[in-house]
Amino acid sequence: MTASDLGTSFIINRGNLRETKSVKVEAPGHAVDGEVTLRVEKFGLTANNVTYAVYGEAMRYWEFFPEPNGWSHLPVWGFGEVIESRSARIQAGERFYGYYPTSTYASFRVDPTGSGFTEVSEHRQGLAGAYNQYLRTTDDAAYDADHENEQMIIRPLFMTSFLLGDFLAINNNFGAKSVVLSSASSKTALSLAFLLSRQANGPQIVGLTSDKNVTFCESTEYYDRVVAYEEVASLPHVEAAYVDMAGSSTVRAAVHNHFADSLKHSAVVGDTHWEEEKTQVALPGPRPEFFFAPNHMTRRAADWGEGGLHQHFATAWKDFRGTLKGWMRVVEECGPQALRTRYLEFLEGQSDPRNAHILSL
Repeated sequence: MTASDLGTSFIINRGNLRETKSVKVEAPGHAVDGEVTLRVEKFGLTANNVTYAVYGEAMRYWEFFPEPNGWSHLPVWGFGEVIESRSARIQAGERFYGYYPTSTYASFRVDPTGSGFTEVSEHRQGLAGAYNQYLRTTDDAAYDADHENEQMIIRPLFMTSFLLGDFLAINNNFGAKSVVLSSASSKTALSLAFLLSRQANGPQIVGLTSDKNVTFCESTEYYDRVVAYEEVASLPHVEAAYVDMAGSSTVRAAVHNHFADSLKHSAVVGDTHWEEEKTQVALPGPRPEFFFAPNHMTRRAADWGEGGLHQHFATAWKDFRGTLKGWMRVVEECGPQALRTRYLEFLEGQSDPRNAHILSL
């Protein structure tokens, strides 16, 4: 074992999301048949990763990369390079995009596919299949070597927005003339706003955000109108659909009470306001429904085939990617302390929506 074989794992106390620690780890030993070991090169960090932590137990995100005694890695999206392979169809040196632990190394039991591999370890059976797919960069229709940073930051969120936008479209937006998005400065909301803006004869797109982020949201030009949370009552009473990225009971109640019978659908997607006390009260209008993107992905994969799904997504992604330079700035950092600092910023809701954080251990 040499110094170059030592890496770092960044793990989180599942019972206290503010408690983290970094531990030194050795490169995994020789892989057994059917396994590959990758060095995690770099990954993106966004508010979406806080959602993984907040819903870690309820949605089983913690089970992907568990550690003993109630600790887990934070799941992140990034790139890894194969450093050892015991699979005939995967070679050392190949690079894969996918769902990784916050660690220098990751070992997977693989079932090779035409475009990469599926992770088939026993502990990941029964978990959402979308997170078990790893794409070889040379076989990924949406990959562009010049836009790896954008891919790590936005692509996972854009996939959620792509599937949600498709869900709304095939339901004719539930008859809504206006679609209202909370946490409008979040990258998932910005992605959905862009997709909704491309609908022929589509709805008006309204963003709800904190007062400090109104100007930023307007500058992206994805929204038809942006208002602060306190100004929900200023919105016109029209048939509306609500997409809740904030997870705020207060904002949800304000939207439901304002639109009341004219609210046609209420979707829950994220939880950027994760520490706000959640109150269960009867609301006018439709019952809020949690949108779980992997379920709709399975439906569309059946409709279009896996190749068709990837092609539809790749086309939309490339269109959106071309708009990012207008508002997104990439910030690259290295080391566990930088990761902890940025993670806590997102946890406390203190991040700048313009920044795209790329981390490496």
